[in-house]
Amino acid sequence: MDKINILWTTTNRDTISKMISMYSVNAVKNGWWDEVNVIIWGASAQLLGENAAVQAEVKEMIAGGVHVEACQACADQFGVSDKIKSLGVDVRYMGEPLTAYLKNNEKVLTI
Repeated sequence: MDKINILWTTTNRDTISKMISMYSVNAVKNGWWDEVNVIIWGASAQLLGENAAVQAEVKEMIAGGVHVEACQACADQFGVSDKIKSLGVDVRYMGEPLTAYLKNNEKVLTI
C-alpha cells in the first residue's frame, strides 16, 4: 500500500490551507497515494478545537477521503478533545502509532 502520513504541528493558517489541506485532498482525488493520513499534534490541536475555519477545512478533508487523527494527550491538555472528535477526527494517544509508522518505514511528512 502506498501511504503518506502528514504530521501537522503548525498553527500557520496559510500553511494549513495552502499545503496540508490542499495537498491531502488533491493527493486522494488524483490517486497520488493509496492512503493519506493527517496526524494533528501539539498546538495544531488547539487551533483546530478553537477555529471554525480550520474545522471546516478538516471536515472537507475527511469528506474528501483523507483519514485524520489527533493526539489525545495534546487535545486533552488544550481542552479540545470532544470538539475535535465531533468533527470526525480519530482522537487517540499517538506516541505508539507514530513510532510504528516510523519503524515500518512509512512516509512521514512533518509540517
